[in-house]
Amino acid sequence: MNWRWILLMAWRDSRKNRSRLFLFISSIILGIAALVAMNSFNENLRKDIDSQAAELIGADLELESRREPSAEAMKFIDSLKGMSEDFAKEERFMSMIRFPKAEGSRLVQVRAIEGHYPFYGEVETNPSDSYRDFGTKAGVYVENSLLLQFNAVVNDSVQLGNNSYPILGNVLSQPGQAAIAGAMAPSVFVPIAQLKNSGLQQQGSRIEYHYYFKFPKGFAVDKEVEKLDKKIEELQLRASTIQTTKENTGRSFADMASFMELVGFVALLLGCIGVSSSVQIYVREKLLSVAVLRCLGTTAKQAFYIFLVQFAGIGLIGGIIGAVLGSLIQYLIPVVMQDVIPVSLTTGVSWLAILEGIGLGVVIAVLFALLPLLAVRNISPLNSIRISDKEESMFKDKMSWWVYLLILIFITGFARLQMADWIQTLVFVAGVGITFLLLYGVAKAFTYLIRKFFPKGWPYLWRQGLSNLYRPNNQTVILMISIGLGTALISTMFLVQDLLINRVKISSEQSQANMLMFDIQPSQHESLSKMAKEEGYPILEAVPVVTMQLQSVNGVTLKDVVADTSSEVSSRAFRGEIRATYRDSLTKTESIISGKWVGVVGNKDTASVSLDQNYADNIKVKVGDRLSFNVQGLIIPAKVSSIRQVDWNRFQSNFRVVFAKGSIDQAPQFYLMMTKVPTEIESSKFQQKIVNNFPNVSVIDMNAVLTVLQEILDKIGFIIQFMGAFSILTGIIVLISSVRISKFQRIRENVLLRTLGASRKQIYLITISEYLFLGLLSALTGIIISLLASYLLAIFVFESVFVPSIGMIALLLVLIVGLTVLIGLINSLSVINRSPLEALRKE
Repeated sequence: MNWRWILLMAWRDSRKNRSRLFLFISSIILGIAALVAMNSFNENLRKDIDSQAAELIGADLELESRREPSAEAMKFIDSLKGMSEDFAKEERFMSMIRFPKAEGSRLVQVRAIEGHYPFYGEVETNPSDSYRDFGTKAGVYVENSLLLQFNAVVNDSVQLGNNSYPILGNVLSQPGQAAIAGAMAPSVFVPIAQLKNSGLQQQGSRIEYHYYFKFPKGFAVDKEVEKLDKKIEELQLRASTIQTTKENTGRSFADMASFMELVGFVALLLGCIGVSSSVQIYVREKLLSVAVLRCLGTTAKQAFYIFLVQFAGIGLIGGIIGAVLGSLIQYLIPVVMQDVIPVSLTTGVSWLAILEGIGLGVVIAVLFALLPLLAVRNISPLNSIRISDKEESMFKDKMSWWVYLLILIFITGFARLQMADWIQTLVFVAGVGITFLLLYGVAKAFTYLIRKFFPKGWPYLWRQGLSNLYRPNNQTVILMISIGLGTALISTMFLVQDLLINRVKISSEQSQANMLMFDIQPSQHESLSKMAKEEGYPILEAVPVVTMQLQSVNGVTLKDVVADTSSEVSSRAFRGEIRATYRDSLTKTESIISGKWVGVVGNKDTASVSLDQNYADNIKVKVGDRLSFNVQGLIIPAKVSSIRQVDWNRFQSNFRVVFAKGSIDQAPQFYLMMTKVPTEIESSKFQQKIVNNFPNVSVIDMNAVLTVLQEILDKIGFIIQFMGAFSILTGIIVLISSVRISKFQRIRENVLLRTLGASRKQIYLITISEYLFLGLLSALTGIIISLLASYLLAIFVFESVFVPSIGMIALLLVLIVGLTVLIGLINSLSVINRSPLEALRKE
């Protein structure tokens, strides 16, 4: 094989076609750019997490407990404190903050700290460095979003519980927390000592206890934690070190980056189909040139390699452009994603990502050009005088099956690099394959139905535009796949976002309640209920809540589970606190699926308990099993009488553990109450009244929850839209390249029409009708796929009712169809405006 001659011929043949060859590969540039950008981001993120891991946790070791540590646990914490250089503790809980000047209040996360935490990193405030006075001056530090919401400034007064505090600074950022994390409940920093007499830390209050340690340099923290692992588990503590925080954070955001890389990969697959389709048209136009070369003695292999070298070379150029573009795009990613990531993002060129992008460009160009190029091997010298427009089926060529296998291996292998396991990989590949086949099948079925049931009664111009969809070398299939898949991606994202918002709205409407009040002490129950009724607001629910821990399952305690690793009981069953209630009947959201409901027990009877199905499955408990609960130091034995199925979607009180009345009625408890307030203004005023009269009571307003949820989903949705835009833009480029590549065939068609007397206006209408049908069918197919995907997500993932937004679907349909017609028309102008004589001379 004379490779020098092949390279020379490939170069010579490309001289008149370089702009068209580049157009072939332009459809994969954006896909490569998306992958290079995300790979660069992923690499930079790993470096950022590694370099800022200590700031994420703020200490060498953190011990966390979701209940007040026992005396034994405190003794253990004190022993570690003796080994450390510095120590701090934090009590974290939800409460209401009141801004008297603005007459407004909001649910916040109180971070009550004792000590000089964080040991690593800084809490950035305005005024700068004001956090250094934390604990030495009386006052609090609040998140900037709170100041903006209530138009407050530093030195203004706020109320937490019974106490008033001056604002010493507004918190701009805090170690280990993304900006979006505080959207639902912004943080307020206050020294623990200053919470005295606030009335916030009462019986039943849900408080998280955090203990932070700074050890001497060189201290083997992870080895020490590993050595004490069983002891930590027995004491129901959770340990985090710099290393484990680094691993957990990296794993979480690596999954997100992999998901975004997959979205970019879908855009790349669209471009691959565009490459294959464009090469097919290009090769058909080169049939005569190849036949002439065969007449001059060129072998079929040599002719094949001439074109393969061309596409490999243009793939190399496309890969370089895509890699450079991706390296530039990654500088925009921190702007898009900084709010959802807890580390400060940096940017830098990743040479590995660039090399991968360039290699990907060459591999894709060659791999997806192979299918149409196989036809070059079958061109004989006789074709120089006998050229046919009839398309040959690729499935008849045995080599094509090997190419299909290579493409499948490539797609599966690349997806596997982004997925956690082979099951996820195969599900993704199958999902993409089914979507592509569905779009392909619809396109083929549509062209078949047009031929079979052609509307002969339609006006000529509409019939001509419709017939263009099945003419020789038509682009109906490729454009339907690219436009349809891009539409499906964007539409699904919008529908799922709308689904999540509607889910909350529907749950609120079903329950009628739109305000939740909790941490109500028994002595406040009657007074708060009376105040609500005086305001004209009904108390829809008033539920007692008892805080407890699971002590044993069928006699097996946490110590037994830790000692016996083969135990069927999970140690997770004993972690954290349980919020339980007692009542004599089921609610509308519950149904018994196993056992028998017991509503009342006698004073001397064993307590009877009903468990939520998911909770029972998690702790591996069934009807008849015996449990014991630690209720404020008192051990209460209980028997599982039933398992319930609970609808957690409704905005009302639901519990994992429900006792029969008479079991725990006298236990220390607090109340949860729900009411319905008609308007946001009334809701705000009533919240103020609650905070003024009952400072320890926390309030959740559903209207505020919906607003915050919308903000969170908008931010997350923007990230998905950012990546989904690559698919849409790729579809647009495929559309442009397909129209321009088939321009020469269109010139012939238009010359014939103009010669036969067709006016420019008529040809314009024919072109508009063709792209109108194409855009309408593509968009409809994509929207139907997105509706099906959203419905399945609603049923099997979110377990919610799916009610699609007709307005959003109609708007998306009009936009996609309009864009398709506009691009098709603009790219056809040079063909439409050319006179027959000019076209004939050029031909």
